[in-house]
Parts: sequence; C-alpha cells; structure tokens
Amino acid sequence: MRRLLSVGPLLLCTLLLAGPASAQYNFSTVDTIVNQAIANHKIPGAVVIVGHDGHVVYRRAYGERSLVPDRETMTVNTIFDMASLTKVLATAPSVMQLYQEGKIDVDAPVAKYLPEFAANGKGDITVRDLLTHYSGLPPDLPLDPPWHGKQAAYNLAFAIAPLRPPGVRFQYSDINFIVLGALVEKISGMSLDQYVLTHVMQPMGLKDSRFLPPKSWIPRIAPTQWEHGAAASGNPDSHTFPGDVMLRGVVHDPTSRRMGGVAGHAGLFMDADDLSVYAQNLLNRLYGKPSSFPLSRRVLEKMVAPEQPVTGVALRGFGWDIDSPFSSNRGTLFPVGGFGHTGFTGTSIWFDPTSDSYLIILTNAVHPNGPTNILAMRSHIADATAVALGIHADGGVLAAHITGYNESLSGMRHWVARNGNVQTGIDVLESDHFAELAALAQKHGGHLRLGLLTNQTGVDSHGHRTIDVLDHDAASAVPGVKLTTLFSPEHGISGSYDHPGIPNSTDAATGLPIVSLYGATAAQRHPSLDLMRQLDAVVIDLQDAGVRYYTYDAVLQYFLEAAAKTGTDIVVLDRPDPINGAFVQGPVSDVDAESYVDPMPIPVRHGMTLGELARYDNQQLHLNAPLTVVAMKGWQRGDWFDSTSLAWINPSPNLRDLEEATLYPALGLIETTNISVGRGTDTPFELIGAPWIDGPALAAYLNHRDIPGVRFYAADFTPEKPYPYGAQPCSGVRILVTQRNVLNAPELGVEIAAALHRFYSDQFQLQKMNVLLGNKKVLSELTAGDDPEYIAEHWRPALETFMAQRQAALLYPDR
Repeated sequence: MRRLLSVGPLLLCTLLLAGPASAQYNFSTVDTIVNQAIANHKIPGAVVIVGHDGHVVYRRAYGERSLVPDRETMTVNTIFDMASLTKVLATAPSVMQLYQEGKIDVDAPVAKYLPEFAANGKGDITVRDLLTHYSGLPPDLPLDPPWHGKQAAYNLAFAIAPLRPPGVRFQYSDINFIVLGALVEKISGMSLDQYVLTHVMQPMGLKDSRFLPPKSWIPRIAPTQWEHGAAASGNPDSHTFPGDVMLRGVVHDPTSRRMGGVAGHAGLFMDADDLSVYAQNLLNRLYGKPSSFPLSRRVLEKMVAPEQPVTGVALRGFGWDIDSPFSSNRGTLFPVGGFGHTGFTGTSIWFDPTSDSYLIILTNAVHPNGPTNILAMRSHIADATAVALGIHADGGVLAAHITGYNESLSGMRHWVARNGNVQTGIDVLESDHFAELAALAQKHGGHLRLGLLTNQTGVDSHGHRTIDVLDHDAASAVPGVKLTTLFSPEHGISGSYDHPGIPNSTDAATGLPIVSLYGATAAQRHPSLDLMRQLDAVVIDLQDAGVRYYTYDAVLQYFLEAAAKTGTDIVVLDRPDPINGAFVQGPVSDVDAESYVDPMPIPVRHGMTLGELARYDNQQLHLNAPLTVVAMKGWQRGDWFDSTSLAWINPSPNLRDLEEATLYPALGLIETTNISVGRGTDTPFELIGAPWIDGPALAAYLNHRDIPGVRFYAADFTPEKPYPYGAQPCSGVRILVTQRNVLNAPELGVEIAAALHRFYSDQFQLQKMNVLLGNKKVLSELTAGDDPEYIAEHWRPALETFMAQRQAALLYPDR
C-alpha cells in the first residue's frame, strides 16, 4: 500500500554564493515561492542555482530530500534523477558530437544508420525530426504486454508505426530519443552511458553525473516514488522486491528502468553543482570564452537555434526547447529566444544567452506518491529570478534576432499582423524632392534622360501614376530630368494582357512610347543595348509577387545585365514583398535551369523585395551595374501586404488578392502541367482540377496528410476559354488557408503534385512541372514516389546556403 505523509517544518539550508556581484541581487522572492510550494505539498524540497555573468550568484537548498521512510534534509550536493533532462544534457550533445565529426548527417533518414527503423513507414524520418520532436512518432513505448531489456525496447521502437508523416506536427516523444540513443551506440560502438561519461561529462570534469549511479551515491540521491517491487526492478517478471519499494538510485522512468537504466530519453543522475558547471561551460562556449564544453561554438549555436520545420508552431532546437507548450520554466520575463528543458521528476534548466544567465531548479516533486503540478512554481521562480537580475521581456527582439520574424510568428503567440504605415519607393522619392534623381543628374552633367519600367502597380499613395510623377513633378523639381521612354513587362503597361506577343504602343496621357518587353521572341524580352545607351537612367517601379517564376524578376535582371554593359544607372523604387520577406521556402533551382521564369538559382519563395532582389542579382552575378534602390519606409520583413496600409492593385490578371498571392508559390509550381489552377474562373490559384480527378477523394487524401496551414474541400468548376480545360467541367479541390504563417507554400505544391502522381500517374504529366520547379532532383524524387516531407528535407541545405548569401542584399529589419 502507498504511504501518505504530510510535510513537516520547512527547512532552509546551505546558502553558498560565488562571484563578486552576488550580494547585489535580492532573491528573497525565490525563497518565498519555493517555501510556499513546500508548504502546499507540491515538493518536498529543492535546490536552486542561478548563474549570471560567469558566476554563480545564488545557490540554495530548501526543505527535505526525503520524507519516507526517513526524513532527510535537502543539501546542495543532492543528486537527482534528471528524467528528460537526459535528452538535452546527454543524448543530444552526443548526437551533435558525432555530427561534428562527420559521422551523422542530421538531414539523413534515420534508416540510413539503423535500417530496421524503416519498418512500418518510417523510412522518411530524419535525425532532425527525432531531435526536434517532429517525427510523427507516438509519445512513448507501450508497457503492455510486458517486456524487458534494452534490445526489446529498440525492437519496439524500430517496429512502431508513426501517427502522422514527419515534419507536420510537434509531438513530444520519448521514442525519438530512445532511437537517438540507439543511433549513438551504433555509430560510436560504445554503450550510451559509457559514451556520455567519456565524451560529454568527463571533459568538463563532472564527477557526480552519470547513468547507473553506484551504491555509494545512494545516501545523497533524492528518492522519487513508491513503486511495486517487480516494476521497481525494471523486470515485470522479477520477484526480487516484494511489496512496495521507494525508488532511490534507480531511474524513475518505467521505460528506462525496463531498459536497464540507460536510455536516450531518461536515466541520467546529476547534482546541481555539476549541472551549474555544465551550464557555465555551455554559455562560455556560446560566448567564445574558454570552455570545456564538448562541442564547437558553431555546432552548439546550431543546436540551440530553431531547427524545426519552418512551418512548425513549436520552436525547438536539437533537443532544446525554445518556445513551445513545454516552455513554462522560461516564465514571462526571460525573452523568447533562450532555451531550456524540464524533467518529469521535477528538474529543469533555462538559459538566457543575452544576459549570460541560467536558472537551475532541481526537485523530486514525484516524492513520495507521484507527480504534482509544479508548472506555476517554475514559471514564478523564473520571473522572480529575472527581476532579481534586472532582466525584462524584450518584446520579441531576441526571438527575431535568432529565429527571424517568421519563427516568432509561427509560435502563434507573437505578431500575427500589425497595422503598419508603409511608404513605397515612389512615395519616398517624392517626399525627399527627388534627391536621388538630382544626384544622378549631376553625375550625368546636369541632364538625366529617363526610361521607366512600370505597369498599373506603379502608383504613389495618392493614386498618381509613377509615369506622371516623373514626367511632370520630377521634371519640374530637378532641372535636366526628362522622361523619354516607357517599358512594360509581361501583361503590358495596364497589366491586363494575359498572352505573349504584346506589341509596342504609346501612352495616351503623355504621348510617350511604350516599349513592350513581352514580345514573341526571347530577344524581345530584353531591353536593347542601343536604346539603353540613349538613356542615362532607367527607373523600375513594379509590384513583385515574391516568387522566383514571376517574370518581373527576370526583366529586372535583364535590365541590370544591360546596364552593366552600357553604364546606364538603374533606380529601383522599392515595394513590399506581398507574402512577406521573412519566409524563405522551396527548392533552389538548378544552376543550368535559367530561363524567363527562372533567371537565376534562388528558392521558389525568396523572401526579398524587388529592390533587395536587384542588389542580390548585382552581387551574385558580379554585374556591378550602377544601382540605386530607393528603399521603403516603415516596412518590416514579417509584414504581409495587409499590414502595410497600401491598396491592393492586381500585379497581374490572375493574382487578384492576397489569398491568391499566398497560394501562388504552391499552385504556380504545377500550372505548366496538364492541371487547371483556376485560370479562367473567379478564383485563380485557389483551386486545382481536371476532368479526370475525383475531387472528394483527393480532398480526403490531402486533408489526411495534415499539411500545416491549409484545408481542402472538393470543388467542381468550368474554366473559361482559352485557359486549360476551357469550357470543360472539372473536378478537384479548393484550398482554404487557415494559418498563413505556418504554411510552406512550395512544399504544398510538391504535396499536391505527389498526390496527383500517386493517384493519376497515367493522366498527370508530372515531367512538365520542372518548367517552374527548376530542380531535377526534386522532380526525380517525386517521380520515384518519395514522401514530400522527405523531399523537403533534402532541399534544406541549399536553402540555408541561399539565406546566408542573400544577407548582404537585405535592406529591412526583422521587426
């Protein structure tokens, strides 16, 4: 029978402080919170350590270590069952060490190293998925029917079926780290406990940290919970311990216990002082200070930064928690962007790297009769610690710095939208009295013959055409300025044409000639060098769509290439990326795939404004064209178009609102196949279909895929001529965006293509997709029937390289 016990008098003991500034901090509120938790029977006792600026500034033991069968005072050198802190203190750094040595690729399928793990549809789960808890695996292994031994656990983990595809949803799972433990053993050739001891703990000089603590440690170990004798032994069939047993020096987690006390998810024992040394070594490594932490600074930075899928709503590093439903131990004052973890027995740690601080709370809250709810206690201690250290919530600055605006948005606790007031490039040009044009006129000897590439989107905040502003206002304000030539991109100067072969024309209001750059031949889509030599500068004012295959990107590049040869100045009047500049998604196109819809190797969704893209092209192509970008005022990277206060003007005939622009990076990918994407209907780029598709069946399958941010329902429609399947009844699906900040639109396009290839391989012309996809490897994987989540993991390294390259071209802040 379980024995109940009331808590006796509160015991405060062993306060030892270190560091020159210790006395200036007041932690009395922490004392009050912990003592109240003891009085309310939430915990028997605790040890709290706070590190700050390289020193331990608070170190105290509270209450009692043991209540039954004997009372024992809590001491600061009490050793605790760390429970799930094992994941981040032992297993994850072991995996990252092997990654650092080139023995593990975090984006490789786990089955590459553990082939038996591929059973039951797990072949696409990557090491990254396990480390971030986005594998789709169940929370834990079943305990019934009874089993015993490490290999039995591995067999269960290798055989278990996932609940959902990898990368779709955060699901905290012990199985993830059980498998990672097996991975460490397989790659290293050592048992997990020996590897951790030799390669993680000993390099930092930690002597009270290990799996399977020796009997000599037991007097210092905090007991956990009453357990039936057979279960306490870890062997359900054992009769070693008759009756109930208080677990002490034996791991509390039942799965780890059955595995013999050594498992990737639980089993580590440690005292607070060792954990403090561990924590300070970790922070020192991050700061580039002398440190014995067993990872390089670069690898550690990767480990504690968000590594979950870009659409993931829970921010997770490799093992570490950053911002998720499990982040209660951060409190409300430590800024989002730090990292930490908790353990079921009552252990926790949180790091705030910006202030060089950490907070350790170790308690055996499960003692003696099982878990109590200490979430509020952890949060309150964190807030009291932040106040004592003078730390305040930063409004998301740290989160934006380390994760990008997009990751903060994905958490759904931060900015979803804002009410901005954005001035576009033409507004800024007007407000500074055309100073940029005056400077160019001076450069060109007091005159400036201007060309203007624009269309219906080129208007200022008052609705005045940029054509008229330059022709009248700029010419009046700056002596020598004269607008002589207009250029129009695809869809013409009015944006109303939806076919190639647009002829040259004349602007009715000004009488200026319009040179069409959407002629029937490739040469007619480039500005002529002869005409460029007749111009001192070309101003570009176009609203882009933020997608690689939107042809305004190509015509921009063609002008830069021409200007590099003729010396003509290029002036880009910048406008927002309508689908925001924080998300960078989709495969990078192949280097040999250049075309009008793929002018250079960039991702499908590049996250740049047209001005930034001009800077990127100029830098990466080594053009060195004379370029001026008149930057916007008030725009931030995370702003969708509806956060700008600007009026929506269709940038092309079939992008009629922000919803369609949001889905364009997805459905645009497949529009060169034999699928209707809704052109010729009232809702282009919001639905797909064909006469041979079963709409309800396709919608059911896609919904079952649990694609973040969208839902699907069957839809019948008949496009107008001359669009694909004009006048033919089509069946398909309508796509409803439910959370745009967690939608990976290019991956959605790949999901749809994979579904069509799976069910309609005889009808669906997949190979034609590469016109806009521009990536033969992705096309090959789709053809082979690979899972889209797996395919997306393959293009991540190229994305990361691109994001590093584009950094020098960016003009606008994260927030």
